[in-house]
Amino acid sequence: MRHQNRLQKIGTDASHRKSMLKNLAMNIIIHEKVKTTISRAKAVSPFVDKLINVGKKENKLHVIRQLDKLITHKDCSRKIMEELVERYKDRASGYTRITKAGFRAGDNASMVYIELV
Repeated sequence: MRHQNRLQKIGTDASHRKSMLKNLAMNIIIHEKVKTTISRAKAVSPFVDKLINVGKKENKLHVIRQLDKLITHKDCSRKIMEELVERYKDRASGYTRITKAGFRAGDNASMVYIELV
């Protein structure tokens, strides 16, 4: 039984899942809208929320170090620090929106758009 187990496995091993979620989160932050499967969108949404909440902290040197640990793209961390923190300064959480986008042609997987609110 999976009582209170929040981790979504997405059908991969741990290292692949971790790198996939990092890359997807960076693409969401840079492009602000990405089309993906519903399970990946649900798995990456808390990670994007965490990145933006880290960027909202007071000690900026500590924030830069934490963001560099979590993501590897410099434009992504710059955008979090300069644009997204100002945009979401009044919002406590819920920075992403998931909207349905039909089904994928090859395997009929349910596709969604995940975007920054």
